[in-house]
Amino acid sequence: MKYGEPPEPGELHPIERVSRDELMALQLERLQWTLHHAYENVPLYRRKFDEHGVHPNDCKELDDLAGFPFTTKQDLRDSYPFGMFAVPRERIARVHASSGTTGKPTVVGYTARDLRTWAGVMARSIRASGGRPGDLVHVAYGYGLFTGGLGAHYGAERLGCTVVPVSGGMTQRQVRLIADFRPDVIMVTPSYMLALLDEFESQGLDPRASSLRVGIFGAEPWTEEMRAEIEDRFDLHAVDIYGLSEVMGPGVANECVETKDGLHVWEDHFYPETVDPFTGAPAPEQGELVFTTLTKEAMPVIRYRTRDLTTLLPGTARPAFRRMAKVTGRTDDMIILRGVNVFPTQIEELVLRTPGLSPHFQLHLTRPGRLDVMTVKVECRPGFTGRDEAAAALRGAVKDGVGVSVEVEVVDPETLERSVGKLRRVIDKRDN
Repeated sequence: MKYGEPPEPGELHPIERVSRDELMALQLERLQWTLHHAYENVPLYRRKFDEHGVHPNDCKELDDLAGFPFTTKQDLRDSYPFGMFAVPRERIARVHASSGTTGKPTVVGYTARDLRTWAGVMARSIRASGGRPGDLVHVAYGYGLFTGGLGAHYGAERLGCTVVPVSGGMTQRQVRLIADFRPDVIMVTPSYMLALLDEFESQGLDPRASSLRVGIFGAEPWTEEMRAEIEDRFDLHAVDIYGLSEVMGPGVANECVETKDGLHVWEDHFYPETVDPFTGAPAPEQGELVFTTLTKEAMPVIRYRTRDLTTLLPGTARPAFRRMAKVTGRTDDMIILRGVNVFPTQIEELVLRTPGLSPHFQLHLTRPGRLDVMTVKVECRPGFTGRDEAAAALRGAVKDGVGVSVEVEVVDPETLERSVGKLRRVIDKRDN
């Protein structure tokens, strides 16, 4: 069987068994094709390569990619709507786009072959998470221009699963369908899984008695503490999936359920690097994640800066494929509070370690005087009475662990807004 052919449903793809040297040889072949494809068909890449003094023929080995220019989200916005496409618009089988809440949306296109590739890596990801043909999969990611719902849907179908395309919202109905249909797998953002957990309990249902045995969570950073919370209260395997629309959608990387030690990047389709977020130089330790697509026809991306912070590690459950550690945050989510860099995931970790506090919190930024103030608003667990003590404990933990002073406000359960899609952790009320 050739690398590009799909495996039998439920079987490992042959590429998952190759050696690292075999994988790297395939990567170089595909990288050289991608660079030529982008240069010859996308005006932006021809201009950027020429300005940078590089040509696709200069890529003789994988390390040569570091000499090529980066692609940024602004490049995609400047090319709105279809300027990044490398094939005629008539060959585009589907278009997705970001929400565009902070400007023009970033638009991505797929050929029919790209859609087959995407379904294949998603099927591979669901299988790595513990899903198998015949499983009932509850998809609670949003459908539409957002890539989550349709990416999960077609991947589950490719694996041979039965899909329940619920999408987001209508939380009470979601819980009723889970109780009635008894799915094996749920695919959803981790923050919305917590909202479902609350709804289970409000309906008098025991989450641990549900049929769910695997949860595949992505679209936002989440911590090991949140994994422990979900696994304990639902009695399932909580597995991390990673992706972004600009590169493909979900399914760029995925944890393997047998190890849960980082997300194996499907490197036969996506070539990862980490760079210093400020200088762009290669970062052997933690850095900003950069991706180059290796097989995309409609919209190849070269050295796309994701803004996600992580570390690349050797493979384990899939030895040839490097792992990326859990994303610790994004460079554009980083809060600089009185000279200290703070990420929401750092606060989440400390909230979940504080007895009596729930995982539901928000960070409110204000500037009452000359200095910024961050207030952690966090819900207590039902029936908890030691709010002052918990607030003091969290203030101390943030001061000791992060190195900055914050205010803490412990509020009633079900006070803070719940996430249906991607979570909004930071509420910035400063006048900038």
